[in-house]
Amino acid sequence: MGRPKAFLPFRGGTFLSAIAGTLGQRCSPVIAVFGFDADRCIQTARPLGLLVVENSDYPLGMLTSLQAGLRVVPDESDAVFFMLVDHPAISLSTVDALLRSEATIAIPRFENRRGHPVLIRRAIFGEFLAEPPLSKVRDVIDRHAAEIEYIEVGDPGISDDVDDPALYEKLLAREASL
Repeated sequence: MGRPKAFLPFRGGTFLSAIAGTLGQRCSPVIAVFGFDADRCIQTARPLGLLVVENSDYPLGMLTSLQAGLRVVPDESDAVFFMLVDHPAISLSTVDALLRSEATIAIPRFENRRGHPVLIRRAIFGEFLAEPPLSKVRDVIDRHAAEIEYIEVGDPGISDDVDDPALYEKLLAREASL
């Protein structure tokens, strides 16, 4: 993308503020994990009321960011949402639908495509934390395939995956048409 996706302009704020605003309506705390350019990212995220974590192991992969976030989840939290910053348009109705699930893992699906956020129950936090850093988040999820509930949603935001300027423009065009 050429710049941190967390700070791309979106809905009068940024990708990060949009996600924080949606998740923050149902979750506390909202934890943001930063790797690349963490110092600058953390300074921008703190005013949003986020619990911020630096992941110095980010070059090893996404699992290390999930692990860093899980280490600071409050003991009383029964579950977490694992969310990527390049999916900023998730709806509150998707969050609510996932929260109604009692499955170990709940994954939203839109038009037969899986997306984010993924709800993960505390029962398997330890497995994610025990995985070697070069493993994939998917490794643990695949081991629990029989415990996954796929939640059908009418939310294209779950599968945005804004990885380049063309996809960003497509997202902005969709938002403008709403």
